[in-house]
Amino acid sequence: MIPRRLLAFLLAVLAILGTPSGAAAAIDGAAVAAEISRRGDAAVAAYDPANRLATASELSSLYFAVFEGSGMEVDLGIRSPSLKNELEVLFGVVNGQAMRGVAAADLQSSWLALRDRLNVAAALYGTPETDGFLPALLKSALILIREGVEAMLVVSALTAYLRRAGAADRVWVLYAGVGVAIPLSLLTGWAMTSAIRAAGASRAVVEGATMLLAAAVLFYVSFWLFSKSESRRWQAWIAGRVDSAISRGSLIALGGAACLAVYREGAETVLFYHALLASHADHGGAIIAGIGLASGLLALVYLVLNRMALRLPHATFFAATAVLVYGIGLVFLGQGIIELQAAGRLATTPLPGFPRVSWLGIGPSLQGVTAQGGMILLPWLAWTWQRTRRRVS
Repeated sequence: MIPRRLLAFLLAVLAILGTPSGAAAAIDGAAVAAEISRRGDAAVAAYDPANRLATASELSSLYFAVFEGSGMEVDLGIRSPSLKNELEVLFGVVNGQAMRGVAAADLQSSWLALRDRLNVAAALYGTPETDGFLPALLKSALILIREGVEAMLVVSALTAYLRRAGAADRVWVLYAGVGVAIPLSLLTGWAMTSAIRAAGASRAVVEGATMLLAAAVLFYVSFWLFSKSESRRWQAWIAGRVDSAISRGSLIALGGAACLAVYREGAETVLFYHALLASHADHGGAIIAGIGLASGLLALVYLVLNRMALRLPHATFFAATAVLVYGIGLVFLGQGIIELQAAGRLATTPLPGFPRVSWLGIGPSLQGVTAQGGMILLPWLAWTWQRTRRRVS
């Protein structure tokens, strides 16, 4: 069921993107980077902390109208996801510093770091790509694997959870969440390339808000799952009727988690395939083959994970599921903060020298590190509080 629906969804994406209204021209990344560098140099040279809004407005425009608006952000996400994420972080730092009116030397230093990475991105476009069947197939497969694995893990974990809880007949709630997310992803992907941009809104704002919402739902679900991991509570819970144990609110939360996980990944997947078709217009067959290959691999992993989950001890399964869902929520939290910082919707206080780990959503900013660090400590604090309550009682 899952592989067929997933493949149908992605073929629908290609059908939509292949229409004339979805056509896009290949991105001249070197020219875009050169424009950003030229205008950024002028803006930073004219920067006055006492009159910071003019520079802040120009730097913000370079991100929204040029880097994002030209399509380079999405296109670079195919060529080098880590470099694209790094540029988003650096845009957030520069925009945030200009808005706060930091010293000119500090802004100049941050801008030079951003411009250096832009030059690296421009060099990628200066190197001719091998425009053959196999490269297009591999890129297509990697896009789906990279974007789909987190959503697949969430859906797989929650599906196994319902089956272990004796509620296999309610797995349809998760599939319903996925079914809602698929058309929403298609519509959002289209809107991000046309309607939202025409309205002056930023794709980063939409993505960032979606990630934070998804993180909040995943945190809630993970705490709920973890509460069932203790053997004593599990036995008491499973002894009751499933109808009352898995309440309507719990089912809504589980379906919502599946929906948001797929929606968050699906909308971005649409954009990546849009850009891939633009740069490999003559290799539609290779792109479809890559989708099929990646869909098969994800389906295989999905089945293996579900079989393994059924063999684990109850306490181990519930604890592992809670940790997995919580970990994905942490990644979404960090990535959402980075997106909103790049869009200038959140302040950015840089932490020089702090490691940047894109796939974990870790960026070198005080806001991101504090948020993720606080969420890592929260389960320990909750566990400590519960133990204290038991001793007192």
